[in-house]
Amino acid sequence: MPIYRDKKRGAFVFEFDVRIGGERIRATKHLPKTWNRAQADEFDRKESAALYARAQGLGRDDQAIEDAVNLYLMHRATALKHGRNVAAELALIYPHYKGRPMSALADVCKVIQIKGAGLSPATLKNRISYLRAACRYAWKHHDMGDADPGARVSVPTVRNERHVYITRAEMLMMARACRSRPVRALIRIAYYSGMRLGEIERAQVIDGRFVLTDTKNGDPRIIPIHPRIRCCLGYPRINRASLHFYFSEARAAIKRPDLHFHDLRHSAASEMINQGVDLYTVGAVLGHRSAASTKRYAHLATDRLEEAIRKMGKRA
Repeated sequence: MPIYRDKKRGAFVFEFDVRIGGERIRATKHLPKTWNRAQADEFDRKESAALYARAQGLGRDDQAIEDAVNLYLMHRATALKHGRNVAAELALIYPHYKGRPMSALADVCKVIQIKGAGLSPATLKNRISYLRAACRYAWKHHDMGDADPGARVSVPTVRNERHVYITRAEMLMMARACRSRPVRALIRIAYYSGMRLGEIERAQVIDGRFVLTDTKNGDPRIIPIHPRIRCCLGYPRINRASLHFYFSEARAAIKRPDLHFHDLRHSAASEMINQGVDLYTVGAVLGHRSAASTKRYAHLATDRLEEAIRKMGKRA
């Protein structure tokens, strides 16, 4: 039977090994762990039929990437927060996939990387990811193609973590140098809470805590309000252009032109770690869903690691 359960993975596996017209056709696919037997059997029927048809020269026509992109933009991308950006990025690489079949997606993505050698890895990664998502959407939801078109696509690796921090003393100097009261409040709140700018703007103050119901990772978050920023609550709203202007002035005053507003969030993590707070708790304050996101601050905890090593062998 082509379908069996892999006990180690806890998921079904589709395995096809048949000789058709003197040719041996083999295929293996690990199915999602959430699938039940009925879903696995349904996949078995469809995939086996497709493999038989392909072996006998009856497979479906290799449909165009641009058709998949049009379906994606029409039915899926509009539901995304960054839908307009997706459409704009896909339009920029249209010449690379124009007239190309979905089976050539991996080759098209390689060309995008080669032709975009002067672009940042993050930009290339986004464009290739959007194109792959469009083709996968068409394959999964509109039955375009016989196999996952994105299976052989490689996406550029991006390492864009910033390691720019300021001390509490520098933060206070910058706040004092800032000529705008709302921006001065935002600087202090960001440093003492670790919240992103958008989170500060959306946060509700309930029972002495910042309450965030809509966060980047989708999980609600509650952050205790530090006593030193209670006086900053209820600050007048300010637009982003004015914020950037006054923040740029303040960072220049302390000779830190490299500083971004978001670096105040990183600085909050740095301050907590320097005060002996463990990485797990730091991640909880910042709202990280996985420990991998907090690992970028691991190098700051070297003093704590040294202290832990020295405790080894000591009498209780």
